[in-house]
Amino acid sequence: MQNTPSASYSQTLRVKLSNRAGMLGELTTAIGRAGGDIGAIDIVSVGRDFLMRDITVSAASSEHGAQIVEAARDVDGIEVINVSDRTFLMHLGGKIEVVSKSPLKTRDDLSMAYTPGVARVCEAIHRDPEKAFTLTIKKNTVAVVTDGTAVLGLGDIGPAAAMPVMEGKAMLFKEFAGVDAFPICLSTKDPDEIVRTVKAISTAFGGINLEDISAPRCFEIEDRLKEELDIPVFHDDQHGTAVVVLAALINAAKIVGKRMEDVKVVVNGVGAAGVACSKIIMAAGVKNIIGCDQIGVIYRGRIEHMNWVKDWYAQNTNPDNLRGTVHDAMRGADVFLGLSAPGVITVDDVKKMADKPVIFAMANPTPEIMPEEAGEHVAVMATGRSDYANQINNVLCFPGIFRGALNCRASRINEQMKLAAANAIASIITEHELHPEYIVPSVFDKRVAEAVSREVEEAAYRTGVARRERAQTDSGMS
Repeated sequence: MQNTPSASYSQTLRVKLSNRAGMLGELTTAIGRAGGDIGAIDIVSVGRDFLMRDITVSAASSEHGAQIVEAARDVDGIEVINVSDRTFLMHLGGKIEVVSKSPLKTRDDLSMAYTPGVARVCEAIHRDPEKAFTLTIKKNTVAVVTDGTAVLGLGDIGPAAAMPVMEGKAMLFKEFAGVDAFPICLSTKDPDEIVRTVKAISTAFGGINLEDISAPRCFEIEDRLKEELDIPVFHDDQHGTAVVVLAALINAAKIVGKRMEDVKVVVNGVGAAGVACSKIIMAAGVKNIIGCDQIGVIYRGRIEHMNWVKDWYAQNTNPDNLRGTVHDAMRGADVFLGLSAPGVITVDDVKKMADKPVIFAMANPTPEIMPEEAGEHVAVMATGRSDYANQINNVLCFPGIFRGALNCRASRINEQMKLAAANAIASIITEHELHPEYIVPSVFDKRVAEAVSREVEEAAYRTGVARRERAQTDSGMS
C-alpha cells in the first residue's frame, strides 16, 4: 500500500518550460498522475521562449520522489534543471546554533561578561555551588545524550549518524518549552563508560535527556544515572512515549466507555518503550497486559529469547499465563499497543478483538497496521505519524516535563510527575471536543507544554523532589 505523500519527502523541482499555452497544466497533471502532492509554484525567471519555475512536491518515499521527477521529465517541452531535497536543505550546516544573550558592544560589556567582572561570579559559585543554577546556563540547559544504537526505526547507526535526530530534539526543547538543549553523541556502547562520561559533563546541565540507546542497556544506564546524579535523568524513548500513550488511552477509554481496570491490553514490542508503556498503564489501573516480542507471548516460565527485563515482565504481566503468538493474544483484546515493526497485525486480528477496539500502531514510519486497513473495524486508531489523526508524539510530553522540572530544580523525574504529565495532556481536550480522531492535542497547541509544566512542577513539590522554594526569586547576590 502506497503511503500518503509527506513533507518529509518533499522536493523542489526547478523546471524550464517552453513558453506555450498549457505547459504548466501538462506538467502539474503529470505530477498528479504520478501521485505527487504539489505545494508552491514560483516563477524564477522569464525568457523570450521559456519560463523557469520552482515547483514544490511532496512524495511518499525517496523512490516515489524519483518517479515523480521522471514523470516531469517525460513531459514534452519540459526540462528538469535541478532537484533539491528540502529535508536535506534544512539540515545543511546543522539545525541549531549557540547565540549570546547579551551583546558585547563596549568595554564595559566585555568587562562584565568576561574578565575581570566574571571572577566575582565564579567566586560566588565557589562559595555556594547552588548558585550555578541561577548564574549559569545550568538553570535552563539539558543534555540530549545518545550512543546512536537505537535511532528511530534505523537501529544502530552510530553517534555521528544520530546527530541530526539529536539536533532536532534540541530544536523541539527550545521551540515548545524555551529549554536550551545540546546534543551529546558518545562514541561508546559501554554502559560504564556512558555513565562515567555523563556524570563527568553533568556540571553544565540542569537535566539529562537520554535518547535512542538500545534495550536492555538503556534501563541500566538510566537507573544508574538517576541514582548517581542530583539532576533529572529521563529516557524519552521509554517515558516520553509512555506518558503520551497513557494520555491517549485515558481519552480513548472515555470514547469507548471502558474502565482501565477492565481492559485487556496487548503490547507488541517489549523493548524500552513497550516496558515503560506497560508500567505506566499498570500504574493507571490496567491489570491485564499481554506482552509479545518477535517470537510470541511473554509468559512465566519462558526461556527462549529472554533477558532480565523480560523476566520482570513475565512475572508482572499476563495474569492468565497465556502462550502463543501475537495473533493468539489479540483474541478478545480491548487495546493494542504497537511499538514494534510494520505489518505485525492484520484486519483478521482486529476483527478478533473485543467490541469497540482501540489500536495504537506506533511503529515508524510504517505502522503495525495502516489506518486504511483497520478502517471501520476500530473505534479509535492512533499512530506515530503526523499525516494521520491522533499522532502519539513525544513532543507533547518531554519539553513540558523538563520545563516543570527545571522551574522547581527537581532532583529527579518520578512516577507521580509522569502521571501528572499524562493527565495534563489528556485534559487539554474537553469532553465536548473529544472525538475518535481527536484523543490527543496537536503538538503545536501551546497550551500543552504550559499545562504539562505546571502539573509536573506541582507534582514535584507534592512528592518532595523540588529543591526551590516556591517564593524564591533568582538573584545574583552572594
